[in-house]
Amino acid sequence: MMSKSRCLAGCVVLLVGSALVWAAQAAPDAAANKEKERQLIAVLRSDAPPAEKAITCKRLAVYGSQEAVPALTPLLFDKELSSWARIALEVIPGPAADAALRNALGTAQGRLLVGIINSIAVRRDVEAVNALAEKLKDSDPEVASAAAVALGSIGGAAAVKILEPALADVPALVRPAVAEGCILCAEKSLAAGQSAEAVRLYDLVRRATLPKQRLLEATRGAILARGPAGIALLAEQLESPDKAQFGIGLRTARELEGQEVTQALAVEMNRLSPVRQPLLLLALADRRDAAVLPLVLKTAGGGPKALRVTALEVLVRLGNVSCVPVLLAAAAEEDAELAGTARQTLIHLPGAEVDADLLARLPQATGKTRQVLIDLAGQRQIDGALAAIRSGLQDADAGIRGAAVQAIGVMGEAGQLADLVQLLQKSPSPRERADVEKALLAISGRWGASCVPPLQALLQSSDTTLRTVGLHGMAVAGGPEALAAVKAALADKNETIQDEAARTLSTWPNNWPADEAAAEALLQLAKSEQKVLHQVLGLRGYLEYVRGDKKLNNAAKVAKVRELLPLMPRPEEKRLAISVVGAVRTAGALELLTTLASDPAVAEDACAAIVSLTGRGLPGASRQQRQKALETVVEKSKNDATRKKAEEGLKEIR
Repeated sequence: MMSKSRCLAGCVVLLVGSALVWAAQAAPDAAANKEKERQLIAVLRSDAPPAEKAITCKRLAVYGSQEAVPALTPLLFDKELSSWARIALEVIPGPAADAALRNALGTAQGRLLVGIINSIAVRRDVEAVNALAEKLKDSDPEVASAAAVALGSIGGAAAVKILEPALADVPALVRPAVAEGCILCAEKSLAAGQSAEAVRLYDLVRRATLPKQRLLEATRGAILARGPAGIALLAEQLESPDKAQFGIGLRTARELEGQEVTQALAVEMNRLSPVRQPLLLLALADRRDAAVLPLVLKTAGGGPKALRVTALEVLVRLGNVSCVPVLLAAAAEEDAELAGTARQTLIHLPGAEVDADLLARLPQATGKTRQVLIDLAGQRQIDGALAAIRSGLQDADAGIRGAAVQAIGVMGEAGQLADLVQLLQKSPSPRERADVEKALLAISGRWGASCVPPLQALLQSSDTTLRTVGLHGMAVAGGPEALAAVKAALADKNETIQDEAARTLSTWPNNWPADEAAAEALLQLAKSEQKVLHQVLGLRGYLEYVRGDKKLNNAAKVAKVRELLPLMPRPEEKRLAISVVGAVRTAGALELLTTLASDPAVAEDACAAIVSLTGRGLPGASRQQRQKALETVVEKSKNDATRKKAEEGLKEIR
């Protein structure tokens, strides 16, 4: 049987959602709200179940006034409803709610008393200070601890007068809570402009015997309360061998304001170990201080490598156009990590003014700096940079040429293809040729058929490698002229070019039906009797056309595959045919798959396709056709799972 508490919890979860909706729809009319409050008070005074009273308390947090306090007060002593009553009492305005909570201090015990003290802390009831002072002496450590924190939440001289001596007198279990109360009082003093009093309280806690976390909290407060005078104490934390103290130092370094603090932290960074320096630099970078950027720039320009890498990384969020010279210098260095980090920062450094600065430097730059600038122009796709990048294709420096090739591949147009073709024809380097081909293909893919004329020059070359690149470019560019060029290459005297043309045709861009003319070429290749390789490639390409052409209806797709079956002696092509037909939901597809299931080499593939088709419903297929196909699966398949599915299908049919 479900326990009473579990039942209550379940009901409350359901009712909370209703309460939130009700609150959201609450009318602003004061009279209507008063009526709602009266109804809710009536529920609390009725014999309604606890779950209903719980949600009523929550609603009174929205509609309640001091008139609801008498109905809520008795619930403070109810184990099931005390926390719900406190939700309302914590927000009801006026002294009545304060008085109800104060008066309950003398009667409640244990966890209920702790909750009431916590609610007094939320309301910051100054009149409760003396009563809380008595509870600070309670034998229950939880009650005493709650009282200490509540006194801190209230704050003021009276609370300090109670908490200060208690820090030395209370039992060890309660002392951390008293320290928390002192810290809360110190925070209020600091917020009120009483920094000296705040420093005194923070230092009082720092000298006490307490868990480390409380000491760290007090140390942070002591530094912040001192302002710039806290730099020495901050430095002490940063230089401490204790990781926790160093951590609180890093946190406080982000919070303590003032340029003089920034300058002092910069000096302090030089005293730290190489492991800690980057961590302090990251803390410095989080300071909202104009002095930070010059400091980070200086660090990025020279010093220990790990520190420089951090500085270069930080500049991506702190930097602006003024950082370009330092970043460019680092990006041109020999150290790969430094150069790579600087380059990434330059790629992502925001601002049109950064683009303009980089572009202005490009024409006059030389060596590694020119290479970096060309690379950045491509990565950032800087408008107006193409002319300067194109000139890099003729540079004697292989690094500059490579950067230009990559940049043109990213942002080039059809007009740059002739430059790339010319470089490809001149270059003896296999690596450079591979990079140029990649750029060629990228541009051809973006600009399509307009790229065919410059690619023709490659097909006319005597270099087989260049002609192969030309074929690849034609396939990416697509269109009638490109297709004609590839078809012509099928009859080339060079057997290598013939084979490459067949491969290229078999992997045509598949932009069906726009490239439908390629389908006929593939069919002719499949029917050719010159080379088995060409037949196989033609078959595969044609089957992909059948699969992808949306102009072909299902019947036409099945008919085309059936027509090709005599040209498929190999299982590999039959499996591809099965995958194509298996996606066609017609009776004709089912019949063709049944025929293919008689071939032991592909029987399992055909059987699996049959089961899949019949399992999804098959428009136009008769009961006899489906039964025959599934019986074939049961007979031919060696796969237990496939046969089982077929048998289940047969049971449904029969």
